[in-house]
Amino acid sequence: MPKYRLSRLVLLGLICVCDLAAAEPAKPSRADAPATRSAGVPFKNVDVAGFEKLRTETNKIVLDVRTPAEFSSGHVPGAVLLDVKSPDFAERAARLDKSKTYLVHCAAGVRSVKACNLLAPAGFTNLVNLEGGFKAWTKAGNQPVKP
Repeated sequence: MPKYRLSRLVLLGLICVCDLAAAEPAKPSRADAPATRSAGVPFKNVDVAGFEKLRTETNKIVLDVRTPAEFSSGHVPGAVLLDVKSPDFAERAARLDKSKTYLVHCAAGVRSVKACNLLAPAGFTNLVNLEGGFKAWTKAGNQPVKP
């Protein structure tokens, strides 16, 4: 009888531990804070509305880190192309003015995070990442330009 009770307790304990391990932590709402910088992250994340607001301000440069083919199929007006996959990305980035604020985007938000993580150690301190990338920007009704 005691072995049975002990087995049940052990099994119950394992189930509780598994439930806790599988539980996802609560994520903060982006609606309250359109521009956020997590601890240890060298850039801010903004939604499309925040991106558009920043884009109208002076001293801000839109940095498109997609491929040249993606860029020529349509891009944010005034954007500068700097393909993060290009072998000369670091060399070309080093020529940029580090005192400016760069609004960085790619197609969906993955490459722009990579680009920000490469630019920050190179001395860029004003980096803003567009969450959802160019797809989110166009989905919000913004019109791209073509060269």
